[in-house]
Amino acid sequence: MISFRQFLRTVTLAALATLPAVGVMAQDLKIGYVSLERVLRDSNAAKAAQAKLEAEFGKRERELSDMANRLKNAQDKLEKDGPTLPQSELGRRQRDLVEQDRDFQRRRREFQEDIQVRKGEELQAVVERANRVIKDIFEKEKFDLILQDAVHAGPRVDITKRVVDALNASK
Repeated sequence: MISFRQFLRTVTLAALATLPAVGVMAQDLKIGYVSLERVLRDSNAAKAAQAKLEAEFGKRERELSDMANRLKNAQDKLEKDGPTLPQSELGRRQRDLVEQDRDFQRRRREFQEDIQVRKGEELQAVVERANRVIKDIFEKEKFDLILQDAVHAGPRVDITKRVVDALNASK
């Protein structure tokens, strides 16, 4: 019968015997890290997506800005003219301003919802392209592991620039 102490010694020796093998395996691992944030900031695909969104939503944004300015001017004029206006005219103008403000708030909300949806679609397209580039680098350069969003990563394993360059080169 084996004692607990002998059993513990055997297990410890077996564990220690495997440590050099684990160390050798760890040295042979090829690991990379990609900062998706930098890919989305630095790649031409992300910049093109941003330009596309600005072109698509620029007119609506300017219209909303003009509408906000008109509303502000109308409010300022009402505050200035209010004391001299008859009560019925003052009430009518206040109701008009409330209606205009409601319309403006509704349009602004719709604009923000629309731009968020489109931004998500464009972002997803860029991420999918970046993931294809990352997979291609993974296979061609025989990586064992490529991570995104690491807490800390040294420059030796950071392949973000290579991903951005490959993404910029692809169409």
